[in-house]
Amino acid sequence: MSVLPLVFTSGWASGINAYAVVLLLGIFGATGLTDEVPASLQRTDVLIVAGVLFLCEAVADKIPYVDSLWDSVHTVIRPVAGGVVGALLAGQSGSLSDLAAGAVGGSTALASHFVKAGTRMAINTSPEPFSNIAVSTAEDLGVAGIITFAMFNPQAAAVIAAVLLAIGLAVVVYLWSRIRRFRRRRAQRREEKRLAADVRTGTGAPPG
Repeated sequence: MSVLPLVFTSGWASGINAYAVVLLLGIFGATGLTDEVPASLQRTDVLIVAGVLFLCEAVADKIPYVDSLWDSVHTVIRPVAGGVVGALLAGQSGSLSDLAAGAVGGSTALASHFVKAGTRMAINTSPEPFSNIAVSTAEDLGVAGIITFAMFNPQAAAVIAAVLLAIGLAVVVYLWSRIRRFRRRRAQRREEKRLAADVRTGTGAPPG
């Protein structure tokens, strides 16, 4: 079970930016920083593709509404990537079955993807673009930092990832409850204005 913390952490990070996870793990393995990364993630073609897709995500992820469209496309890609990376890591160490590792990595990636996508949809209700850029940059730095930290202390990194995931889920639930209330109040105000306009123009009767 020694590889499980790394599987969990990579799954959490994959739900936010799967391409960054593949790129970082591949670089760490290719440079000899760790022996936990399988050779398939260290291949030059894999690193090039991951690097190009990472750059595409880095741009798309900072544009309002484009980020949500990008997230919707990656609803399947990120969990699958988390599961595949988890299975590869487990197969490399031989300490955890590929199926179990894939389930852990995939489910964790799905949960963190839900947090990322939900947070972005909430942020996109704001008309200014700066919050998108700030959150995207923080996510990129967070993924890079925690994956790097996991190479040296996987247990502590997994604890941090678990705490961040729990906080993220709580924040998404809170934000969306606030947004639903705001939208209900806005719809109610619009309806009241419409009824008042109808009364003024004589096209409707006053309520009651």
